Amino acid sequence: MTQPEQERDGGGRRFVRMLPALMIVVGTVFDLLTPPRYTAAPIFTAAPLIAAPFFSFRATLLTGVVATVGMVALHSTNGTADEPTTYTEFVTVITVSGLALLINRVIQRGSEQLASARVIAETAQRAVLPTPAERIGGLRIAARYEAALADAFVGGDLFAVQDTPYGVRLVVGDVRGKGLGAVEAVAVAIGAFREAAEQEGTLEGVTGRLERALIREAQRRETLDAVEAFTTAVLAEIPRGAGIVRLVNRGHPEPLMLHGDGALDVLEPSEAALPLGMVELGSWPDRAEEYPLPAGATLFLFTDGLSEARDGTGRFYDPAARLAGRVFPGPGELLDELLDDVRRHTGGGATDDMALLAVARPPEEQRTGRRFGATRRTTDDGPPGPGEVKAT
Repeated sequence: MTQPEQERDGGGRRFVRMLPALMIVVGTVFDLLTPPRYTAAPIFTAAPLIAAPFFSFRATLLTGVVATVGMVALHSTNGTADEPTTYTEFVTVITVSGLALLINRVIQRGSEQLASARVIAETAQRAVLPTPAERIGGLRIAARYEAALADAFVGGDLFAVQDTPYGVRLVVGDVRGKGLGAVEAVAVAIGAFREAAEQEGTLEGVTGRLERALIREAQRRETLDAVEAFTTAVLAEIPRGAGIVRLVNRGHPEPLMLHGDGALDVLEPSEAALPLGMVELGSWPDRAEEYPLPAGATLFLFTDGLSEARDGTGRFYDPAARLAGRVFPGPGELLDELLDDVRRHTGGGATDDMALLAVARPPEEQRTGRRFGATRRTTDDGPPGPGEVKAT
């Protein structure tokens, strides 16, 4: 959230907190300045109702008491305390104050249940998506999960990194859907990936095992959502000491390769492939494609919550254009600065979750040649984004 938005939000909260007292003051002034036949009862009645959803039970009770006492004092001052309409007004204010207390209690209990559900959901998701170690198989690793809203902890984005006999294998994906159903699918996908990553000799074999597990999970649910379920994913394999990365892309945003000199490659697959779980629409044999991973380079994978983040005019965030020409001390700094840039781009109002994974090969390792099949982005492709450092 930007500073002007924070100031507006803070000003709105202060106004809401002042509103019940303001209503009582306005009601008092109105009653004192108008003839006795005019009543300020509706204004006094509104005060506890306004307090109910925003204040504590005690503060709501105090607001109702003050409104009632204020009406008694005003009618006593006006000499109208014994009139029949006065008793009706007293009963109205007391009744509405009681309803306000009931509303406050219901809201408080609902908030407690929602908070409990959020904590459970967040704990479940953190158990399913544990943060990987900073160093795995000689590579530097960083991962971030950014929820679309402050209260939305549960989503279908996933990532995992596994050190295997075949090298470091990793996956970044996006399960269709939200809520606990998506978390279940994420758990199945992560479990299948970790098992297959240890046992399968090829990255294509890992992809096949992952797809079969997701299909079984969809069939188990036997719902419309299950029939329409699919998962976009990129699987990667980085053999030890080879200076390469193999990728299988199943309908997922293309990973980026950030080089130590600020150059950037978009790792586009030679052939498009359907997401996992869509075999009914057609299937083709998976084929891993190989790209160089030179010393000092960083492989960056992300879900579409990043590339589909929009600014106030509807313009999408382009990570390749924003990162071209920039250099970062490490993968963690890359992800932190990128998230800050996305918040500036969207004004803090992202509408989808983001899973980000960066894998850096230390610069002291042996440099390898460059494959020309990747799409190169440089600083000539457009102006640098906020805080970018031009490569020299």
